[in-house]
Amino acid sequence: VTTWFLLGGDLYTAYTFIAVPAAMWATGAVSGFFAVPYTIVLYPIIFFFLGRMWSVAHRHGYVTTADFVQGRYGTRSLSLVVALTGILATMPYIALQLVGIQAVLEVAGIGGESLLARDLPLLIAFAVLAAYTYSSGLRAPAMIAFVKDTLIYIVIAVAIIYLPLKFGGWSSIFDAAQAKLNTPAPTAANPRALTGAFIPGPTLHWAYASLALGSALALFMYPHCVTATLSSKDRSTGRRNAMILPAYSLLLGLLALLGYVAIRAQTVPMGLDGKINPQLIIPQLFEDHFPSWFTGVAFGAIAVGALVPAAIMSIAAANLFTRNIYKAYLKPEANDAQEAKVSKIVSLITKVGALIFVLLLDKQNALNFQLLGGIWILQTLPSIVFGLFTRWFHRWALLAGWAAGMLFGTITAYGYCTACTVRPFGNSLAKVPLWGDAGYIGLTALTVNMVVLVVLTLILRALNVNNGTDLTRRSDYFADVGDPGVRPVVDTDVPVH
Repeated sequence: VTTWFLLGGDLYTAYTFIAVPAAMWATGAVSGFFAVPYTIVLYPIIFFFLGRMWSVAHRHGYVTTADFVQGRYGTRSLSLVVALTGILATMPYIALQLVGIQAVLEVAGIGGESLLARDLPLLIAFAVLAAYTYSSGLRAPAMIAFVKDTLIYIVIAVAIIYLPLKFGGWSSIFDAAQAKLNTPAPTAANPRALTGAFIPGPTLHWAYASLALGSALALFMYPHCVTATLSSKDRSTGRRNAMILPAYSLLLGLLALLGYVAIRAQTVPMGLDGKINPQLIIPQLFEDHFPSWFTGVAFGAIAVGALVPAAIMSIAAANLFTRNIYKAYLKPEANDAQEAKVSKIVSLITKVGALIFVLLLDKQNALNFQLLGGIWILQTLPSIVFGLFTRWFHRWALLAGWAAGMLFGTITAYGYCTACTVRPFGNSLAKVPLWGDAGYIGLTALTVNMVVLVVLTLILRALNVNNGTDLTRRSDYFADVGDPGVRPVVDTDVPVH
């Protein structure tokens, strides 16, 4: 049960409460509702490999994916890039949580018109997150996850029953959403463009599908998801949770539709800078249509819903650095006290990196923070997931494929700016080379990665280039509690506690 809440606590975040409804309100189904099929597709995927990951990790004492990669392929360089990618990709995901807390504080009236006052909610969000995670380990967020999920279910249950009744039912809500999203919004590039997509047209089918599939493939590559998985008591716990976690998808679907409810309610998410900010839509909806005491409960649930996963993410990033960079390269003889100190510092640096993402990137589409992290973390999938099933791929081909995917994904995402901003990383959709339809950059980059991987593997194997030493055996991937050599539950609270 704890693992179920812990996974829910770090999978369903400000992404769920702030970013998805905001995208639904602003541009409709393609940029928002893809999150629902993404979470549905996700669980069969993780059911496929989660048990193998738990088994090999507990047989060999692996705590991170980088640990596994080094043991499987016998190469420190591949392990290093997996660790660095995990830390990098976690930063924009934490940035999304900061945006969520900032949205609640801004609607609550904290801030002002001056430059410093406008960023005050963000600075407060950063300070709260830094203080909360500096000395707490994984168990504290796990316990709070129980409270957070209970509050969220209560708030959403009330909202999804009361608000449709207030605004004439779902038929009236969908009519209002369709009218808004089908409003012409011509641009120089597309004179027939609409405000959004109530139902995706044929040219948007791959965009919708690739966002869902790419996000599903990426999620369990994140270090915080692996941390929660490896903390379960046995091999089957994670797989059982994968069967019942789709209950959260029902919650996500209802939350997403609140974006359409806000359209019908004519909610205006005006930011402190006097500009429309879609990320404020859900807090503003509650502020406008609920009594102050219930609005306070809702704001608290949303804020905690961002705080819990951000804590888990920063702990996981710190573990990655401490185990796979600091102790592996910088100070192999480090003791527990030194590791704990470094972990706290790295945890703080990770949050500073997340703050920089918020300050430098466009916050009008906060969902893009998570999608940007997905572009990067997807490039570790071949090393991790393929490695759980086969040793055929060459270690240097995996490294080259990772580099190709990272380069393609980063350059493509950086060079794409939305019409409303000149800031880099303005969108995570771009035309797929040799195809023409728009698709998720992360999935396209993964395709580039895999092409390089397969071609180079064939060449390197033909040349008999050394492929490293595999420290694992076939039986390791099926081991369970009580089997010889299986270690106790990995203590993911160390060294951050």
